[in-house]
Amino acid sequence: MQTNLHVHFNGQCEAAFRFYERCLGGKTEFVMYYEGSPAAGSVPPDWRDKVLHARLRVGGQVLMACDAPPTCYETPKGFSVSLQVHDPEEAERIFHELAEEGQIRMPLQETFWARRFGLAVDRFGIPWMVNCEKALQNCTQELEETPALAG
Repeated sequence: MQTNLHVHFNGQCEAAFRFYERCLGGKTEFVMYYEGSPAAGSVPPDWRDKVLHARLRVGGQVLMACDAPPTCYETPKGFSVSLQVHDPEEAERIFHELAEEGQIRMPLQETFWARRFGLAVDRFGIPWMVNCEKALQNCTQELEETPALAG
């Protein structure tokens, strides 16, 4: 079994996927629009050029998305798309690109478990978590040295 994240946009899915291709080095593998599909009649006429379903591959992972019909769209909350990045400089680049024209919820910084960790909401309203973990041995050692967290 495999799990994939599916996010909803408010009419900006196509632009978001172009941005994610550039920022994350992904490749859009599939896009289906409301126009020409059996779902065309379920959206307003000016919404038919919006995305019914899209799939973006980033490395070995898949991000799926759509433009939710106007009466169904809700602002994303209660989750973050989590990126595990191995190189701190790459984590910095990705984080700052995602945060550009968006909102930083937690600046990218070193934590007891990560060389870099930060939270941002991108310009399309999608929450992101960028994590560049420390080696497990370093994380365990720092955890043991942190009085409030030590057993």
